[in-house]
Amino acid sequence: MKADVDQWLYTLKVDKEILTERDLRLLCEKVKEILIEESNVQPVSAPVTVCGDIHGQFYDLLELFQKGGEIPTSNYIFIGDFVDRGHNSVETIEYLLCLKLKYPGNITLLRGNHESRQITSAYGFFDEISRKYGNSNPWKIFTDLFDHLALAAIIDGTVLCIHGGLSPDIKTLDQIRTINRKIEIPHDGPFCDLMWSDPDDLESWQLSPRGAGWIFGWKPTEEFCRINGLQLICRAHQLAQEGYKYWFTKQNLVTVWSAPNYCYRMGNAASILSFDENMQRQFTFFNAVPESSRATSYKQVLPYFL
Repeated sequence: MKADVDQWLYTLKVDKEILTERDLRLLCEKVKEILIEESNVQPVSAPVTVCGDIHGQFYDLLELFQKGGEIPTSNYIFIGDFVDRGHNSVETIEYLLCLKLKYPGNITLLRGNHESRQITSAYGFFDEISRKYGNSNPWKIFTDLFDHLALAAIIDGTVLCIHGGLSPDIKTLDQIRTINRKIEIPHDGPFCDLMWSDPDDLESWQLSPRGAGWIFGWKPTEEFCRINGLQLICRAHQLAQEGYKYWFTKQNLVTVWSAPNYCYRMGNAASILSFDENMQRQFTFFNAVPESSRATSYKQVLPYFL
């Protein structure tokens, strides 16, 4: 298996080709065996680097590893949204899954709201797969695997990583641990909220204009951190023009965004957030590489932002 995964990584990174459908099926079967053993709230030890949305920007992902250090020298948590919108979602998710298979203890992959059948059908991944593979079978293989991704990670018991945000129905980490995650992301309810919610400068809760999840303020954030003994919540899901954004007076929540020049036109920086063995934080910033936007487009990138 090791020889296989080394060859797959070479195929993706050096040959710049996607895996065969047969190899993809084998890869996903093996990675599912690893993911099944992981908790909904997967414990992770520092030092580790936290990464936000990638959205199919494969060549920028390679640049991220250049800046943050290659696995297994560096450890990573990716907070979902690996696919859609960018030109190279297939390469992006295949590369990350190969790393997960080769170095399961050095990389944690969390689910984002785009790791779903409904969203990938509308925002590019399904179309890209159909064009690159000539059929939709790989999409079914990927989306089945997405159902097995962990919902959150917790670093040394004090920093929670989750794609979207909080839910009015969830007060404790134990409630997240009891969610049945091996399903398509629901349209509402706590699982949906974790994937879709956003912070804003308000006190409590508002319905989200996204049509799913909630807008949550400083009070539920403080309460959730206090009840669960958290120092910080790391999330992604929202474009941050500077690559990151701290929220609220206590700065107990941060958005990390790792897709530079999002959709090849937003002009934003990207960042990754590293925690050393003493849980000291450091942001590393990077910009889009020229190769990224030159990659073949399957069609115009849709103008809707998640």
